Amino acid sequence: MRRPVARKLSVLAVSAAVVSVGAAAPPAAQHTTARKVPVAVGYGGAVSSVDADASAAGIEVLKKGGNAVDAAVATAAALGVTEPYSSGVGGGGYFVYYDAKSRTVRTIDGRETAPLTADSNLFVENGKPLAFADAVSSGLGVGTPGTPATWQTALDKWGSKRLGTVLKPAERIARDGFTVDDTFRSQTAANETRFRYFPDTAKLFLPGGQLPVVGSTFKNPELARTYDELGKKGVGAIYRGDLGKDIVDTVNNPPVDPSSGWNARAGKLSAKDLAAYRAKLQAPTETSYRGLDVYSIAPSSSGGTTVGEALNILEKTDLSKASEVQYLHHFIEASRIAFADRGRWVGDPAFEDVPTKELLSQKYAVSRACLVKDDAVLTSPLAPGDPRHPAACAAGGTAAPTTYEGENTTHLTVADKWGNVVSYTLTIEQTGGSAITVPGRGFLLNNELTDFSFTPANPAVHDPNLPGPGKRPRSSISPTIVLDKYGKPVVALGSPGGATIITTVLQTLTEFVDRGLPLVDAIAAPRASQRNAAKTELEPGLYNGDLRTKLEAIGHSFSLNPEIGAATGVQRLPNGKWLAAAETVRRGGGSAMVVSPAP
Repeated sequence: MRRPVARKLSVLAVSAAVVSVGAAAPPAAQHTTARKVPVAVGYGGAVSSVDADASAAGIEVLKKGGNAVDAAVATAAALGVTEPYSSGVGGGGYFVYYDAKSRTVRTIDGRETAPLTADSNLFVENGKPLAFADAVSSGLGVGTPGTPATWQTALDKWGSKRLGTVLKPAERIARDGFTVDDTFRSQTAANETRFRYFPDTAKLFLPGGQLPVVGSTFKNPELARTYDELGKKGVGAIYRGDLGKDIVDTVNNPPVDPSSGWNARAGKLSAKDLAAYRAKLQAPTETSYRGLDVYSIAPSSSGGTTVGEALNILEKTDLSKASEVQYLHHFIEASRIAFADRGRWVGDPAFEDVPTKELLSQKYAVSRACLVKDDAVLTSPLAPGDPRHPAACAAGGTAAPTTYEGENTTHLTVADKWGNVVSYTLTIEQTGGSAITVPGRGFLLNNELTDFSFTPANPAVHDPNLPGPGKRPRSSISPTIVLDKYGKPVVALGSPGGATIITTVLQTLTEFVDRGLPLVDAIAAPRASQRNAAKTELEPGLYNGDLRTKLEAIGHSFSLNPEIGAATGVQRLPNGKWLAAAETVRRGGGSAMVVSPAP
């Protein structure tokens, strides 16, 4: 689902030397809205997210002695209040953590899972695949939520605070309210028809039957009570308790307004599915690029393998000396190739034989990179290669087109005074998720199962992303942490945006590492996204410029996308200083904060 508000995007050169702020925690006694700034430089730790209240929640925990993991969970919980159409306890995500003491990167796969009764025909009805719109706003598209388990797992393994403690800032924001901005109103407007199908959703997000007014205070006391219950009882309240029973009842009997005429197909979620759910601790993906070590999330997400493969393809091209046209040309072609391979090879490794190591090998990247020419464009959909048996410049075979993924998610990046770092992307799939609110609980349920292929993307090719019992749908989420040769952080970043997450992270990394842009400028730069399609999507800053004409002369074709992604990042500076960076324009701008501008 596209963002409802198109904005003119341009590179806004915000100097870190000019914008340097420390964020004070909001007082508990009254509602305040923190001020958004896209860059913050200082000490004691840093938080960057799309929302100022959420970033302030993370800073509050850091100021009270919490570490990066504690602050990340606090920020994520607050985003569940202020960005409820992007994230929340009804969804899932992927958590990447750098431990400063051991100088190692660890990850959690908190992706939602299909019911244990699901099979490859989950979205087939009367012999035909369901229309995407019919599957989205239904119980059928809801996967077992993974976010609560991710929070608890992260805190148990690496945190220093209790869940109840780090949920308190978010609970306060839900109870006291936050200020409605243009983005929140426009997202609500884009989902108004769907929201009216479900009385509990309409009651919560269309107060008094109307769209929320910009500048008004939006409160969610039901979510405040849910957070309080989770804090007191733990996430077992969802996976083995009354909260979970409410989720199961809602999925299997969607509370639809009979007068709407909407067929909110029942899901198949059970208490057994919730009890069986586990957030998976697993090794990250790792690749070397320009002498740096790039870590991300391994399958079930395709983010780490696809970003990593594209970086490996670009390794032999000196992007620092390339013209802007040649830089974008090579970036686009590397993305095209990596997506061709992703579509054939990446799925849930519990069900699919995913050649992760081979996809990330430099030998395989060399065999694919030779397809790229300076003066010609590859044709999409491009056929995949075979990473287990690399053949130089192989161009034959059958392509597997990229399937649709909802573009709405949210990302946060956190660092603490000890040098620990978290890069965490969480989601309920598309804007508004399933549009189904759990009655009395204050949160929307995901529609993540629609990230599965409804039927094989290409009948002639094995599709690793078909539904299965307990299977995780393939994701593009790409939370990334980059270390130097000493094992210390250089930068961490990530983005929302469905399949465009991969290209956003890849472009931001190469703009920062190769092109030498300050992190905030690399995040703000107008984006391109090629996902093995006939046309490459461009934001207005590129679509309306001379670069588009020059790229078309090589053979590229383009379509306009008003907004791609909404990245956040943190960068380690010398002497314990951190730089936090967020969007300058996208989603109304992001929010970067540090604990203190002074040592």
